[in-house]
Amino acid sequence: MAIPTQPPGPFFYTIFSYFSESLKYTNMKKLKTFDLLVNITLIAGFAIYCVIKQDGSYLIAYLVVGAWQVISMLFHAYNHIFTYKGGSRRYYHLVALISLLTMPIGSVWILFFTAPFMAIYYTYLCYHDVYVKMQRPLAVLK
Repeated sequence: MAIPTQPPGPFFYTIFSYFSESLKYTNMKKLKTFDLLVNITLIAGFAIYCVIKQDGSYLIAYLVVGAWQVISMLFHAYNHIFTYKGGSRRYYHLVALISLLTMPIGSVWILFFTAPFMAIYYTYLCYHDVYVKMQRPLAVLK
């Protein structure tokens, strides 16, 4: 299955436009790896913290992990990073947008139960971006 190529988004175009394609790729992979590590650290750290504390700290965990993932999602959407038509990240963005827009009319309780699964799925998307989609052609041949 071929992955459609897109020009870099506005952020990367303005900052990295004077550099080679290899440098753009390397910087993108560093950012995506950082995003993946932050997601894993936040989810694992808050899971351990909530098990130890066993108080209302899970609400803080929801807010912190959710805020990080929304910021990451907006960054991906703005720069058109792996958000091509029909892609799993684009569907996730649509589901997250609908969830956020319907919160004022009562979907908060639905999100309360689905948010952990959405967070884990988003972390999987980040992992898939870094270790599957961003492989060099020679690495795929090995």
